Amino acid sequence: MRPRTPDGRSVADRDGWLDALLIVLGALIAMGVVAGLGLWAAGAAELPDNAFGRVVAATVVTSVGGTVEVRGDAGGLARTDAHLVLLPLSVTVTGALVFAAGFLRPLRHRPAVDAPALVVRAARIAVLWAVALTGLCFAARQDFRISLGAGAARDLIEIFGVSPVVGFTTDVPLTLLFGLLWLAGMLLLALLVSGAAPLPPGALRLRAAVGPAAYAMVGLLLVCVAVGVVVGLVVATSRGHPAETLAVLLLGLPNLVWLAFTIGLGATWHGRVDGPFALPMPRLLDRVLRGPDVSTLDLRSLAAYDGRVWWLVGIDAVLLLGAAVVMAVRSPVRLPLWRHAVRMAVALALTVLTVCLVGRVSVRFGLSVLGIGNLGGDLTGDLFLRAEVGTALGVAVLWGLVTGFLGGLLTRAVRGRPGRRTAKGPPGRA
Repeated sequence: MRPRTPDGRSVADRDGWLDALLIVLGALIAMGVVAGLGLWAAGAAELPDNAFGRVVAATVVTSVGGTVEVRGDAGGLARTDAHLVLLPLSVTVTGALVFAAGFLRPLRHRPAVDAPALVVRAARIAVLWAVALTGLCFAARQDFRISLGAGAARDLIEIFGVSPVVGFTTDVPLTLLFGLLWLAGMLLLALLVSGAAPLPPGALRLRAAVGPAAYAMVGLLLVCVAVGVVVGLVVATSRGHPAETLAVLLLGLPNLVWLAFTIGLGATWHGRVDGPFALPMPRLLDRVLRGPDVSTLDLRSLAAYDGRVWWLVGIDAVLLLGAAVVMAVRSPVRLPLWRHAVRMAVALALTVLTVCLVGRVSVRFGLSVLGIGNLGGDLTGDLFLRAEVGTALGVAVLWGLVTGFLGGLLTRAVRGRPGRRTAKGPPGRA
């Protein structure tokens, strides 16, 4: 019989809610610190009307798939056009790691756990996460009045008495929906990747089927981020502009390194940067994308500005072969080589598809008075970036088949060396 507190609740229930609260608070604090430091490095601390905290809240909301709506108002004689689709993936990855670590920590020391216990634990975290997201949604709202400067735009504004205002708000229902789906996906992925967490028999079979590939792909993406951190720190110390580099690292590092990873595979992206609005990005990308026309972003277009981008192909080859070996080591010994290849191809295609979806960018703001658009270069901006998904998936399948076969072959050769004990792999892993 469970011990109970004076109010009738069991000690386990009380401790479970406290543990869930600590997990959610830890994730919020970590995500807020990363977002805040990144925005501070990008100069957002100088925003008027004490808006910095609200912008941080909006950044955290967008990082988990929440919907932030850009709105504009310029009176009855003017029209605004604004929208925002952007995930600051540095904040996303930070939150995912904290949630996964907190969720798995107590499970590692249990010999077994049943499905209802896992559901209850996840449900507590989800309830508190929903409350936290709701608070962030109401905090992430702000309006700014636009300074028009001199010229025709200001003359028209003064004549017709229009006062342009731009701001942002959040769609609470959609944010809760996407935020909870993001949380559920992170917790499920954590259970599949972790080999130490006990699972019910049905879940063990699922982990045995997809766990090795999921582990390899998560490791691949995190290694890409780690390489990006090292490169970013070297750039910050050797080439100056430390604030800009810090903003990139803390807001959009996975956006950039995963983009580079897919380009190294042979994927093609299309994008444009026009006007004053731009993402924190290396100057090479800005040079390729900035202009009135849509630009193609691939190995050839980047190599026209810097031939060193061809190194991406070799780096991708090494990373993928390493991931294939990791997947093969965690798979059954007698798994045929063709199945290693197929599993690697499917896993890599799903990973690249995810990168293409979360790496999309679309930012737009425009103001027109009496039907006259583009009133001054500081009033209109357009930025977008999207992948050719079909091409990206095709090259991912090819790379996966080749590296999966080679990874299985290397693992089999190492296991078969004289004097080495044949590894059977953990029970239930496939």
